[in-house]
This record gives sequence, structure tokens and C-alpha cells, in this order.
Amino acid sequence: LLTRPPAISTALTCRRQRQMCIRDSYTAKQKAEIWDRWQRGESLNAIGRAFDRPSSSIFGQLAPSGGIRPTPRQRSRLALTLSEREEISRGIASHRSLRSIAAQLKRSPSTISREVSRNGGLNHYRANKADQVAWDRACRPKRCKLACNRALSRTVAAKLRLNWSPEQIAGWLKRTCPGDECNQVSHETIYKSLFIQARGALKKELLQYLRTQRTIRRSKHASLKSHGLGQIANAASIRERPASVEDRAVPGHWEGDLIAGSNNSYIATLVERHTRYVMLAKVKNKDTESVVSALIKQAKKLPAELYKSLTWDRGKEMADHQRFTLATDIKVYFCDPSSPWQRGSNENTNRLLRQYFPKGTDLSVHSQAKLNAVARQLNERPRETLEFETPAERFNACVASTG
Repeated sequence: LLTRPPAISTALTCRRQRQMCIRDSYTAKQKAEIWDRWQRGESLNAIGRAFDRPSSSIFGQLAPSGGIRPTPRQRSRLALTLSEREEISRGIASHRSLRSIAAQLKRSPSTISREVSRNGGLNHYRANKADQVAWDRACRPKRCKLACNRALSRTVAAKLRLNWSPEQIAGWLKRTCPGDECNQVSHETIYKSLFIQARGALKKELLQYLRTQRTIRRSKHASLKSHGLGQIANAASIRERPASVEDRAVPGHWEGDLIAGSNNSYIATLVERHTRYVMLAKVKNKDTESVVSALIKQAKKLPAELYKSLTWDRGKEMADHQRFTLATDIKVYFCDPSSPWQRGSNENTNRLLRQYFPKGTDLSVHSQAKLNAVARQLNERPRETLEFETPAERFNACVASTG
């Protein structure tokens, strides 16, 4: 076997060590810029290129705090400063009494006495070392609420395993335990407990139950990619939709779309605007014949009073929308090109569904029974926009009123 000469091996080792030091060492100014860029929504790769470092090095700076910028530490106005400690050190070297040093600094003699005694006494007191020790000693982070209340922590973990979002959990707790702040927790505390594992409140494995399954928080300014939309002939514009549909005052108006998987597989998603009730339909293909037939079959499962209109994007799968309207007496409206926000409830639902049906997976393997089970789970989650009632509760109330 060929081996490197000792001199070359030593040189390579030193080079790797230098590279590791360069990669992992950042000045305070560079760390601040990293956080500024991250909060502006730049990616790890983009930040790494700006510093000529790999993205893994940037991730190492962000991960300990879960992508959440740490609050800058500040000294108490009552604490001794470094300059005061230097005056104490000079006074001790000049053999002055602690009381005279205290008078000069306008401090209590007991403050100076305790400062000297806990930092080596008169013979070993050093200002810089004492200042650093005091700074380290002051780092006593308060334990978060979930770490102190294990019963509450177990409740939150159980709901996360049911794929509830932190916002839904926080709202449900507030509704279930009104006036009992000990058994309530904010969604921000839940997120921080998941992203910052040093808190020791929630296990890291629970991150897989979040919508995005990210290990660190992304900036709200991070960009999202939009999807291209097709053309539809003889389409009724969303601008022709009645005002009662727009303000969500009346139930029975739905938004729809397709989510795509591998091997040309698709699922039709439908959301009722008033109640946010979700229905899913298995479709054989993206062609208009398959999609419209699946939607007609799904529409016949509901009372006519609860299915009055359908708003779709400009995908060509609804090119035969007139056949759907003739078969169901349901008017179809189409969004403006490149305007997914006009179907906001449906877009949000599609994002939630990616937790169950990740991008790139074959959706054809899921039966209609499986789709119904997923829809049921979504409909039984409390929603903030519904004042933390569930879509199922709201929808059932509408069914009862029509009956």
C-alpha cells in the first residue's frame, strides 16, 4: 500500500485544522450579519456564498437557537462594570481599604467586600477575570413553561402527534381551560421548545409532526415558488361571483384544486369557504374527463343547499367545466391568472395536505377510504379562524340547519 510521507501527512492535517477554524470562527459583526441575512429570508447557500463558507457552517451558527435570533444580553445597571473592577484592583494594589474604594466608587462597602471575596480575595483579585466570571455567572436562563409543567408538556406532545399545529394547540387549551393560565401555553413557546432543544421541554422527534418538518425556523420573508396556470375557454371570472360568496357569510361555496404526485398521480381537494370543511377525491388522471367525473361524483354526496358554487384555478383539468355544471347545477368560477390567493382557503389546505402526501410520492396508492380518513382528521382540528372550533362542528351545524 502507498503511504504519504510523514511531512505531507502533517501538512494536510494542519491544513484541515486551519480550514475548520476558518469555517467555524466568526466575529461578532459577522454573526450579526448572518442573522440579519437569515431574517431577510436569504437561504443558507446564499449566506454561505457571501462569507465564502459552506452552508453547513452557517447552519451551525443558526441551529443551536433553532433559527430564532437570540436576544442580546445586557448587564444590569446595578452590576459592577469592568472599569469599576479595575479601580478595585488598583485600590487593592495600592493597599487602600475596601471602605475607601467603595466611597470612591459610590458603592456600598459590602458590595466591594463580596466582590473581592468571591474572586480570589485580596491576594488574587484580577479585574478582567472577575468581570468574565460575573458575566458567566449571570447566565441563568429561566426554564420555559413546558419544562416546568410536565403534564402540560405531555398534553402538547400528544396533540402534536395528532398533527395539530402549535396555533391550534394553544387555541384549544385557551378554549378548554379558560382562566387557568397554568394549563395554557402560547404557540410561540411551543415552537421555541421544539426548535431550541436546550430547553429540554419537547423531544426533537416531535418536529416531524410540524407542517414543514423543518429543524430550524425560516424567516417569514423567505420566498415561495408559485405554479404556472393554464388557460380555460368560456370561463366565468371570479369577479362575477356574488358578494355573499366573497364575504363567506353563506355556506355552500367551495374552492378546489389538484395536488400532484409522482407517476402522473393526483388528488382533487375541495374546501368549503364558510366552514373550511375539506373533502378529497381520488382521480385517475389529470385529464378533464377524469377530474370532472370525480368532482361530479363527490358533489352528489352533499345536499344541494351546501354545494352552490365552485371556484377553481386556470388549470386545464377543468376545461370541461360546463359538463360539471350541467350534471350538478353548480356554477364554476375561475381565478385570475397567477392569483392563487383568490383561493386562499384551498391553497392553505393543500399545504396542510403535503404533511400526509409529500411532494414526489405516488398518490395513486392511496384509496378513497384513506383520503376520507385524512380529510376527517383535518376537519376535526380546531381552527383559529373559526375561533378554535373545528370545521366538522361548523359544517354539521350547517347540515342541521338545512335539514
